[in-house]
Amino acid sequence: MNAVRPFRYFDLVLVAFVTVLVCSNLIGPAKIAQIDAPLFGVLTFGAGVLFFPISYVFGDILTEVYGYARSRRVIWAGFAALAFASVMAWVIVQLPPAPFWHNQPAYEVAFGSTWRIALASLIAFVCGEFVNSYVLAKMKIWTEGRRLWTRTIGSTIFGEGVDSLLFYPLAFYGTGIIPDDKLPLVMMAQFFTKVGVEVVFTPVTYKIVAWLKEAEREDYYDRNTDFNPFRIGT
Repeated sequence: MNAVRPFRYFDLVLVAFVTVLVCSNLIGPAKIAQIDAPLFGVLTFGAGVLFFPISYVFGDILTEVYGYARSRRVIWAGFAALAFASVMAWVIVQLPPAPFWHNQPAYEVAFGSTWRIALASLIAFVCGEFVNSYVLAKMKIWTEGRRLWTRTIGSTIFGEGVDSLLFYPLAFYGTGIIPDDKLPLVMMAQFFTKVGVEVVFTPVTYKIVAWLKEAEREDYYDRNTDFNPFRIGT
């Protein structure tokens, strides 16, 4: 791989990925939403579920166009941004409020995730994203670049599966926030919702991938890639 080759839009995709990731962990988690959906009935879910699958869409685009090694750098950039945001949210929540400011309880609800939930989110994110990127890169070689939908959806199934299996037990098991016997149901609901978002976004993914491949003149195949997730360089 030519590590110094410039790309016109790589940085923009990186920023979009990190932005969606941070939003999914800061804006959505504090709100539990409920909607009455046709055919499915009443659905209850954490609002963050609307954001997080979009990061997988960007992850698919990055690996499909630019390859696993560049996607790996973006994943670690997202991890660093998420870790920084989590630490700063904790610091700001801990600052003593002014006597005339009465919004501290609401602020704590919105931004006061416990260290356990924040750590679980970081671990699940990095493991899930690397599984997603690895599976997509390998499937691209197996399919010889054909049938993009099989690898975007297939990689998401594995990546989101790992994410859900790690996050919910690490964050909530034994806490009483979610009854332990209900954790599998919550995990399955979130998993299918996230994969469903990936399916819905498939036409958009196709268009963005096709446009980027033409604009960047790049369609990378990871035939000789070092898949060590801890290697930062390309």
